[in-house]
Amino acid sequence: MKKWATGIFTSIRGGLGAGLDSVRSLGVSTVQLHAPAANYRTPERTAQMKDQFKQAGIEVTVVFAGFEDDEYTTVERVVQTVGLVPKDRRERRLKEVLEISDFARNLGVEAIGMHLGFVPPDDQDPEFRAVVEVTRKVCDHCAGNRQNFHLETGQETAQGLLHFIEAVGRPNLAVNFDPANMILYGAGNPLQALDLVGKYVKSVHCKDASYTRKPGQPWYEDAPLGQGDVGIEAFLRKLNALGYEGALTIEREYSPDQAGDLKAALSLLESLRAKVLGA
Repeated sequence: MKKWATGIFTSIRGGLGAGLDSVRSLGVSTVQLHAPAANYRTPERTAQMKDQFKQAGIEVTVVFAGFEDDEYTTVERVVQTVGLVPKDRRERRLKEVLEISDFARNLGVEAIGMHLGFVPPDDQDPEFRAVVEVTRKVCDHCAGNRQNFHLETGQETAQGLLHFIEAVGRPNLAVNFDPANMILYGAGNPLQALDLVGKYVKSVHCKDASYTRKPGQPWYEDAPLGQGDVGIEAFLRKLNALGYEGALTIEREYSPDQAGDLKAALSLLESLRAKVLGA
């Protein structure tokens, strides 16, 4: 895979991110894959998926775990429902994340990722320690599968994320850096955050968002790449300075013209890639 190979976030059945047909039509060489439901993760279907991606010449860089009862309608509901932090869902979800790690191994993918949830900021909080322990379990299982575990950014400040990573203390714990999420969650300036956690960044989402919300606009709605407040060229320049060589994965979920926005984003990234790298 060449440095900064462009790709998109995809799902086998569409829905979250563009579907596989869109991936093929866009001609990208990499994807991050939202983990399908358990009945799609059988050995037979996994082998079929692996062959589909191989035949299309597409590398899956990260498999993302998510849950049907995650809820993003409000930030409060995110706190209550998303990831491995909610105590009432933790054990059930841990089991599924470990299964997704095994699915990713069988697919030949070397990383899984997810929104862990809102980690308590106080490291003396028993729940902070509990989330540290459950994250270690995921990391250790991933290590057995020769995988990294990527935490998606946004639901904590860069300082908070850095402190949590150090508390977990596992060498295969990494970051999937999503600059737009830093804006959407009010978690701090994304470029300043990248300065702090950059050494842990092993994958990224090229996604944009605006601080100013339009009347009636959902809090979580992103913006077409290059039309928000991230500063995509500056983001890429920082990634280059940090020595990041992985894929540039476009995530564009909430759009009336997703296909058009993805094409425009790919074109923008290719031009910026040439400008920043001089190639």
